[in-house]
Amino acid sequence: MSKARRLTVLGAAAALAGSLVAVPVSARSVSPHPGPSAHDRSTTATPAKTPVAVGRGGAVSSVDPDASAAGIEVLVKGGNAVDAAVATAAALGVTEPYSAGVGGGGYLVYYDAKSRGVRTLDGRETAPRSAGKDLFLENGKPIPFDDAVTSGLGVGTPGTPATWDAALDKWGSRSLGQVLRPAQKLARQGFTVDETFRRQTADNEDRFRDFPASADLFLPGGELPVVGSTLKNPDLARTYGQLAHRGVEALYEGELGKDIVRTVRKPPVRDGAERTVRPGDLTANDLRTYEALSQAPTRTAYRGLDVHGMAPSSSGGTSVAEALNILERSDVSRLSEKQYLHRYIEAGRIAFADRGRWVGDPAHEDVPTKGLTAQRFADSRECLIDDDKALTSPLAPGDPRHPARCGSTGEAAPTTYEGENTTHLTVADKWGNVVAYTLTIEQTGGSGMVVPGRGFLLNNELTDFSFAPASPTVHDPNLPGPGKRPRSSMSPTIVLRDGRPVVALGSPGGATIITTVLQTLLNHLDRGMPLVDAIAAPRASQRNAATTELEPGLWNSTVRGQLEALGHAFKQNPEIGAATGIQRLPDGRWLAAAEKVRRGGGSAMVVRGS
Repeated sequence: MSKARRLTVLGAAAALAGSLVAVPVSARSVSPHPGPSAHDRSTTATPAKTPVAVGRGGAVSSVDPDASAAGIEVLVKGGNAVDAAVATAAALGVTEPYSAGVGGGGYLVYYDAKSRGVRTLDGRETAPRSAGKDLFLENGKPIPFDDAVTSGLGVGTPGTPATWDAALDKWGSRSLGQVLRPAQKLARQGFTVDETFRRQTADNEDRFRDFPASADLFLPGGELPVVGSTLKNPDLARTYGQLAHRGVEALYEGELGKDIVRTVRKPPVRDGAERTVRPGDLTANDLRTYEALSQAPTRTAYRGLDVHGMAPSSSGGTSVAEALNILERSDVSRLSEKQYLHRYIEAGRIAFADRGRWVGDPAHEDVPTKGLTAQRFADSRECLIDDDKALTSPLAPGDPRHPARCGSTGEAAPTTYEGENTTHLTVADKWGNVVAYTLTIEQTGGSGMVVPGRGFLLNNELTDFSFAPASPTVHDPNLPGPGKRPRSSMSPTIVLRDGRPVVALGSPGGATIITTVLQTLLNHLDRGMPLVDAIAAPRASQRNAATTELEPGLWNSTVRGQLEALGHAFKQNPEIGAATGIQRLPDGRWLAAAEKVRRGGGSAMVVRGS
């Protein structure tokens, strides 16, 4: 890790040239109505939420207006997309602490406008060096999933600080201390509690009450936070101050890391709690040897576009690429809604069958990434789709090393469970650089354990491992192992045409991330929907399961019956994902788009509306 990025650059930062602007546009338009510029709005008001904004000078889209505002502030001061992405992520650690933060990990995809190249960082958490495939077994049987979540066993070595450090060192223009300032101020002064935050707190109330540090922070006065109240996190402000002053060694080699290890190895449960909280085996050496990995993205060609995603340990890039390749032979733009959804659902089913068999941490597993993303392999799988009849899950995987028409290898195995709560941000700058960054602590509320005195929750990412093979006769590449990264579905994606950005996006949602990104891309690129509408459209998610999940907009539609007539089975999911994206318009402006409704709506902002 570079010393230059661990020390705060001395000297005062340039004064903020203006405040933040979220310029709303019509949901069906890419031409904005005149709006306030970054130079004529007050900096004192809480930024308004709007799902779409168009302008110049850079753009940020996230789930939260304070976080988007933090990224815009860095852009206004001359920072680039990487600087702004770290600033936005740090602010999400304040306002979205149940989804992201210092105690978690994630994946960052970066487009460099100068070289027109795409690179990625794998900041996924790792298992302790002592972990074996029996990590979650007791007496030969898997422990209950909820018990693993709220425990030290589920906590992986945090990768988020190392990701910030590596991204700034490789591609940033500001120090870690500089980009943490907006989040540090936000943590110290507080943010306004909304209904989503209160509901998520209520969902975790029983767990939080069993950990005094968690209860003190998230249950002020012993009660749920009131909507409209201000929640402050002075401990996190001090943690950010330490990271700003000492760099990420404060966590990976210093006192902050010692506090994390102590929390994992001896969970700080309140006296009298009836909950059994198993300790983990994270050590100072696990922290000291952690590294965010720089690697090439996955890449596939789709209708003249280059789609770049996250390679393993994430399964997002390979699965999105395979599904797109399967659909390459279909004229998706001309299909009826029934035909389109049928083929989209089947492409997801097939991609997940192959994901389950082949994708794991490539440092521990032989992952055929090139084969999984090859058109030849997708063509061998596409022939399984029958336009008049749905496939049955679990579907057996194919063999990307030796593609055979409609062939399969081994037995079918069901898709294992993956938590659905994460967050995603997308950033662009005035130079044309773009970042798509998905980060997480896994479950809503992670492990439930706030590190005492530090103001952040620890992850439960190791529960993304398979506790035991899904089928005893099928090799599972996602079993725990020493220093191993659990398989993820995070799918930060950047699409280029002739080396220039077209669209970038991503989403939270566990394994539904893959289908959310896929469906949004198809809606936008093939079905012609404006990006904000492609994000807002009702979702379906098929993950090689007996039933396909549908949001209410599709559940209550006539197309559900049409698809059921083909043999599809469905169950309702009230909300799938919460995407954000950025589009480069032909005239050089940026369009930032976020959710209209999901998670209370997202926050799209630009530096200068025009």
